[in-house]
Amino acid sequence: MFEQLLKEAEEEGLEVISWSLQGKTKGLYYNGTIAISESITTTAEKTCVLAEELGHYYTSCGDIIDTSGVNNRRQEVRARRWAVKRLIPLKSIIQAFEAGCRNMYEAAEYIGVTEEFLRQAFETYRQIYGNFKEYGRYVIYFDPPGVFEWRE
Repeated sequence: MFEQLLKEAEEEGLEVISWSLQGKTKGLYYNGTIAISESITTTAEKTCVLAEELGHYYTSCGDIIDTSGVNNRRQEVRARRWAVKRLIPLKSIIQAFEAGCRNMYEAAEYIGVTEEFLRQAFETYRQIYGNFKEYGRYVIYFDPPGVFEWRE
């Protein structure tokens, strides 16, 4: 997935660089460039950060580094939702279940994201859909996380 996101960024005319970022900042989008902290070592985490910064490219405007303002926080939420839907569509949660994943760690590994990002994705989907969402012959529960398959 990381390679796909890099290709997407390139097709959009964005430059993706590894950079020494300060504090807890893992990624930053500014004026056609996405910087990913050089301290990130796993592909899964790089994928999550790149997706969120692409989310900022597609959904945000202006300088939103200071998140004390309501509008800036909303833009952060929009970018995160974009990243969640891009990396973990509901279908991928079902695919992880069908592949035998039975906990968050296994599912995150299967999908190719961090466990933290997967947990945030479940929370994001809970905010969008409520505690569960029917998906085909499945019910995806967001709080607590789980998948139930309807059998006839």
